[in-house]
Amino acid sequence: MLARKSFLIRLIFALTLLPGMATAEPMTFEQAWHSVLTRNDAIAAERANVQRAEHMRNAASAHHLPSVSLSGNYTRLDQNVELKPSQLAHHMNGGDALGQIAGSVPQLGPLMGNLDNLLTTTLADRDIYTSSIRAIWPIFTGGRILAAEDIANAQREEAKFLMQMAQQAKFEDLAKVYFATVLAEQVLQTRIEMEQGLAKHLDHAKKMEEQGQIARVERLQAEVSFDKARTERRKAERDLEIAQAALQTLVKSDAPVTPSSALFTQKHPPAMAPFMEKTLADYPGLKVLDAKGEQADGLVNLEKGKYYPQVYLYGNYNLYEGDSLTAELAPDWAVGVGVSIPLIDNGGRSDKVKAAHSTALQVQYLRAQAEQDLSLLVEKTWREAGQALEEYQGLASSISLAQENLRLREKAFAQGLSTSLDVVDAELYLASIKTQQLAASYQYVLSLSRLLAISGEMHRFPEFQSASLQSIQPLQG
Repeated sequence: MLARKSFLIRLIFALTLLPGMATAEPMTFEQAWHSVLTRNDAIAAERANVQRAEHMRNAASAHHLPSVSLSGNYTRLDQNVELKPSQLAHHMNGGDALGQIAGSVPQLGPLMGNLDNLLTTTLADRDIYTSSIRAIWPIFTGGRILAAEDIANAQREEAKFLMQMAQQAKFEDLAKVYFATVLAEQVLQTRIEMEQGLAKHLDHAKKMEEQGQIARVERLQAEVSFDKARTERRKAERDLEIAQAALQTLVKSDAPVTPSSALFTQKHPPAMAPFMEKTLADYPGLKVLDAKGEQADGLVNLEKGKYYPQVYLYGNYNLYEGDSLTAELAPDWAVGVGVSIPLIDNGGRSDKVKAAHSTALQVQYLRAQAEQDLSLLVEKTWREAGQALEEYQGLASSISLAQENLRLREKAFAQGLSTSLDVVDAELYLASIKTQQLAASYQYVLSLSRLLAISGEMHRFPEFQSASLQSIQPLQG
């Protein structure tokens, strides 16, 4: 009796030391999923990537607008730009004849020299300051602007689908960690029950040894088995601590959390066909490849556009040109139409078009392969879910048998018809069957969560949880 009380005291003390048992906050799976959606850094990074792609799409649309620039220049010449009457006369019609006349009449030579001294005009100073506003508006670019917009739109869609893939991956991670914690809690409970059963057996063996009903080796066997059970219970406690730490990190909670949603199963797995159809129709990985295909098509159009001429409007308005004669004579503004026709290009236009076609073909093959892989994944996961259900349901009779076997072994041991080893084996067998059934329910939940994730129906998870309460018996403890 004292040994039993001592064991209960140690057990209560051990339970109070479980991590966060006194301060842990209960959290349902839906609450944990909401926390992951709003706090997870990987999902936040993909969300930022969507915003980046949105800004890049807006930037591509801006290419339709004119570009306006303000420029200012300072130029230093080696000397002032001057114009002499003799230079002007030389470039005028008949200027050579005037020079010949001036050369034949000696009196005209000095006169021409005086005119150069008197009438020399400075067209521009050595220091030239100018500023102007220039605008260029593309009218026709061979479809390159439209192709760039198509590529940017496809990149934005790709970013959205990548974010959805990140959410699906985190949903699977959360299901794995969350229900691993639930499994660890229930395994710990199984280990505690086994330890209690072996403690009771040890207490009984001690009394029977004192009365001379069993040999000392029988009591030692019971004591060794109890020590092993206590070790297994402590190991289960450490496993639970690790699982709780992983869950707290995943949901980014400041305080320890404990899951309040239980493992569950159904009588039958859900039909595979709806999951298959939904996955092949809406899986974001396929949508990513579709977006890459659109980008490849846009790249083809972009490279083809380099063969076409560019037409643009342009205009220039001089804000400041200085006080020189050249500045006074120059017009304040000018507008016009420009055409640029590519004749010989050293960028390898032809090969780039071929490379773009090859990229589009590559995406088509990748998508076809991805559909095959997804079909196989859905079928494999669905069959794993069905196998887990079969194992769970098949173990129910094994648990009943193990419980009855343990009861009979304990009764036979009390009557001296069975050994301590027989009782220990029966206790261990019952614990192992319970653990197998828990593992089967855990595997079913993981398979179901994967099916829901890849089909994009994570919101249906509570529906299956609710249905399980009416369709199955609770886990046998």
